[in-house]
Amino acid sequence: MAAALLQGIWRYRGFILGSVQREFQSKYRNSLFGAAWTVLNPLAMIVVYTVIFSQVMGSRLAGAAATQTYAYSIYLCAGTLTWALFAEITGRSQSVFLENANLIKKLQFPRICLPIIVVLNAGVNFVIIFGLFTVFLLATGNFPGWTFVGLLPLLLIEILFAIGLGMILGVLNVFFRDVGQFFTILLQFWFWFTPIVYPLTTLPESVRGWLVFNPMAALMHAYQTILLHGQWPDWASLWPITLLGLACCALGLRLFRKRAGEMVDEL
Repeated sequence: MAAALLQGIWRYRGFILGSVQREFQSKYRNSLFGAAWTVLNPLAMIVVYTVIFSQVMGSRLAGAAATQTYAYSIYLCAGTLTWALFAEITGRSQSVFLENANLIKKLQFPRICLPIIVVLNAGVNFVIIFGLFTVFLLATGNFPGWTFVGLLPLLLIEILFAIGLGMILGVLNVFFRDVGQFFTILLQFWFWFTPIVYPLTTLPESVRGWLVFNPMAALMHAYQTILLHGQWPDWASLWPITLLGLACCALGLRLFRKRAGEMVDEL
């Protein structure tokens, strides 16, 4: 089954890549600044967060990082940029089948191509934004060195979890439209329950214990450990989100294969 799935994806690789290119171009077709908005929007958010929170939170960062000039900016970017990737994949995936209803009804192609297109589009945006952040690290002398390569397995774990969760939400949202609305609200609470804007040390001990139930907390901490401290993360702490991501992907594919025919009727 997996081999047939991969063959179908490879056979329609032109459709996938063409869709990614068309979406990127259409997003900025009539825009004066074009693709520059991909950089300006998150950059504006980071500047606002940094200006507002740097004086309050910067001194509360643990260890020597608290004394670095750009410590809080790096801490903030490590979390917000990678969280944005997760939010875009899950947010787009939960509505991908609804948004492409006409395409699904009119054309015969592997429907699994649609979540892959979502991941690739989000990946293009992330590469542009994170590339700018990497230039900032190099320019300010804060590049973490060889530990930077540790970001690759972290990104794979995040994408695995995001696309698995997104596929589950996408299938359920076809039959129960409230799912998408609920997840949009949940994602906002989830963001603030994850130590991204604030350091973990600012939370009371009684609250920190609850973070064990937040799979994204360990992942965000791993990003921050690499980018802020230049150290390898605690890989053992990432097993829960890795296993959860695999489980979500398996459940998402199962739901997708089982309900694919019914989805067409619902759309």
